[in-house]
Amino acid sequence: MSRTTDVVSKERNQGKNQLRVGRLVKAHGLKGALKLELYTDNPEGRFTPGAEFTLQVPEASPWHGKTVVVREYRVMNGNPVVFLNDVDDREGAESLVRAILWIDQDADEAEENAWFDHQLVGLDVVRDDVVVGKVARVEHFPAQDLLIVKSGDQEIMVPFVQAIVPTVDVTAGRVVVTPPAGLFEELPDASETPDAGESSDSDASE
Repeated sequence: MSRTTDVVSKERNQGKNQLRVGRLVKAHGLKGALKLELYTDNPEGRFTPGAEFTLQVPEASPWHGKTVVVREYRVMNGNPVVFLNDVDDREGAESLVRAILWIDQDADEAEENAWFDHQLVGLDVVRDDVVVGKVARVEHFPAQDLLIVKSGDQEIMVPFVQAIVPTVDVTAGRVVVTPPAGLFEELPDASETPDAGESSDSDASE
């Protein structure tokens, strides 16, 4: 699940902040339902009947510049599914596949484990109590978000997931990372590692 909260430009939403809360990934059934990829920790609160979303779609899409309104939200076979007003069949649903859903944010609203990009940019990146770089920017992709970390003269792409970025402390100005081996340093080439068998044979010959 995404852990960031994007901000839409003022031109698009008349100066209001918007939250990216989901992506329509696949038509489901014949009655206009769509499977959701959720970018929110509170889908039941977001996808209530009557909730209206701004659509992020290509300019060529017939949905460009339009909004959609939730008719019903369900979890079916473990998958979040949404029904939208005026989308009554599979053909209509398929025209919305890959659309990203945005909703206006209340001034005092905040989601757990969600941050605006500008809150993350510039934070120190700490690994094993050592600062290894700074967050240069955040890149957003359908599968997950990435923190682009400036470390020396390199930019490192760090998946912004709980397992790799367990702590974000905006007040302290840092994020803590527990990256897999090789993400921040080059691993030794396997061809350069002495073969254990050769070492044993050498010892035996001595």
